[in-house]
Amino acid sequence: MHIDTHTGLLREAKYSHSPNFDERPIGCPIDLLVIHGISLPPGEFGTQDVTAFFTNTLDPNKHPYFQTIAHLKVSSHLFIRRDGEVCQFVPFHKRAWHAGQSCYQTRENCNDFSIGIELEGTDTQDYTALQYTQLAAVSLALFQAYPALNANTIAGHSQIAPSRKTDPGEGFDWDHYRRLIDNISVDQQNGQRANVIT
Repeated sequence: MHIDTHTGLLREAKYSHSPNFDERPIGCPIDLLVIHGISLPPGEFGTQDVTAFFTNTLDPNKHPYFQTIAHLKVSSHLFIRRDGEVCQFVPFHKRAWHAGQSCYQTRENCNDFSIGIELEGTDTQDYTALQYTQLAAVSLALFQAYPALNANTIAGHSQIAPSRKTDPGEGFDWDHYRRLIDNISVDQQNGQRANVIT
């Protein structure tokens, strides 16, 4: 995967513009990756409602739950569906409104310095193999584009907002995710060595 650091866009992602962002503080490095989980309506997959929510077009009359959230102005940078499709809503160098009131290693307001990725899912259901593969590939692309990010600067939403959030939940396999990052990284390094030899 490839990220254009001038536009802040992932080449392989489907882009839908969200207005729910602003500028990061001047001189603030991007050094945290936050993993979220979401489904709209809760527990239902494959709808267009997450896109509608992040683009402020969610119909509050479509589902009773939507009446409680339609007024919110939020968006992650990316959303990875169950089938592996990657959707982008905010350029990475902009401050997406995904973390809310939050704290990471004594630093508050995580939106200032983080990138947020939402996975379509629930706290208790397993995420799909395609989601893990795409998440790992996106993570490595982010590490390359933003050098302050690495495998040690990743947190779940529940870790930065433990009193409010529980996602990505027990259904998210952190060990599997980190192994995939390592494996893809090794494969990429081997491929680069092969290209040099040939």
